[in-house]
Amino acid sequence: MAGTDRLRMVLATPLEEELCRRLEDSEPRVELVRDHSLLPPMRHPGDHGGDPAWRRTADQQQAFERLLDTADALYGIPDVSSEALARTVAANPRLRWVQTMAAGGASQVAAAGLTAEDLARVRFTTSAGVHARTLAEFAVFGLLAGAKTLPRLLELRARGEWPGRWAMGQVHEQTVLVVGLGSIGRETARLAAALGATVIGANRSPVEVEGVQRTIGLDELAAVAPEVDALVVTLPGAPATTGLVDASVLDRLPAGATVVNVGRGTVIDEEALVAALDGGPVGLAALDVTAVEPLPAESPLWTLPNVLLSPHTAALSPHEDRRIAELTAENATRLLDGQPLRNLVDAAELL
Repeated sequence: MAGTDRLRMVLATPLEEELCRRLEDSEPRVELVRDHSLLPPMRHPGDHGGDPAWRRTADQQQAFERLLDTADALYGIPDVSSEALARTVAANPRLRWVQTMAAGGASQVAAAGLTAEDLARVRFTTSAGVHARTLAEFAVFGLLAGAKTLPRLLELRARGEWPGRWAMGQVHEQTVLVVGLGSIGRETARLAAALGATVIGANRSPVEVEGVQRTIGLDELAAVAPEVDALVVTLPGAPATTGLVDASVLDRLPAGATVVNVGRGTVIDEEALVAALDGGPVGLAALDVTAVEPLPAESPLWTLPNVLLSPHTAALSPHEDRRIAELTAENATRLLDGQPLRNLVDAAELL
């Protein structure tokens, strides 16, 4: 692609027309081909899948696939569907790049089951970094809610009780373990350290991160668990991270510990988390994600009093779509100029 004059990018996920034009203005060599009538309406900012009740007619589906099959690049995974992505990669030999909307878009790509030959031809980039501050703020909210025993406060108010005073936890006196030091983990570590917490980072490889006093490997979580007052998960979903935070980790946390998840629900063994919340050491869990979404009605997480649930909405911001469009424009410039792409997914991780 380096050295070419134009890039034909097809809009595969909903995006406001104003932002479509802004992307083209930012990188005039991009032709962003779009037909908004072929894409579901957005219900809120960052609604990349659009209204699930919306359906294309058979003719519209054919027209949508014809557009996809003319693309050099895709803005988003078609219909946020791994199956649709696999179909498009197979049908379009000119496709060279896909910008995914999710920070953890690699898991969606991996689920497409692409071949090594496909992955040698098509590059995939994620929106990592776009959601870092919003999710880190939710993580801090969870840390504060745990330290200040928010469920206890809510229960007392509901009962109309004014009990004797007690000493609340102080985040600035706590040790926080941040699991995953990507963009979300880095921002979470920075904010936790700014509150005065001692921050330990867990990562697949050693890295230096602002605010992190020491870094451990992901295989050392159980060993360090007794030292920490709070554990924050920021990792994306992947086979290697499924069930990473299990009973061997959760059961070794100190009494009253806080668990926050702003990564993917599959990273925490949910059965073990329920046990740790119900009579175990975990005092509060603040979860923006769960293993199955929407959370099934029979899940104990609905009724446990020491659980705060957010319906996978903590990442959303009125500015999310603009930030992803700007990131895509930057990556388009890099691609056309033969420069390294931001947030490039390692093909080896997708096989």
